[in-house]
Amino acid sequence: MPAGEYRWITVVSPHNDNGIDLLLEPDAHQAAKDYQKAIFSDGIPATMFGVSSVEDEYNRLTNLGVSFTMKPTKMGEMTIAVFDDTCGNLIQLIER
Repeated sequence: MPAGEYRWITVVSPHNDNGIDLLLEPDAHQAAKDYQKAIFSDGIPATMFGVSSVEDEYNRLTNLGVSFTMKPTKMGEMTIAVFDDTCGNLIQLIER
């Protein structure tokens, strides 16, 4: 959907058109670029997704070629893993 000089883009699962929409924001503003680079270089995920099994998602995504910066790691009552989305962001998966 057009939005000025940009387009409003959301993605959804091909398995659930009525599921969660993920909005992809442009990083045209220098502050956004600097913030993205800083949190990436510090190893801070830009966002997090809850999953029923981090281990299963880790295996599935690894088999698809996704590069993880943190393998599934138990932290108290949670298990987390972090991957590089190849667009300058780290994404964390979390299982409670």
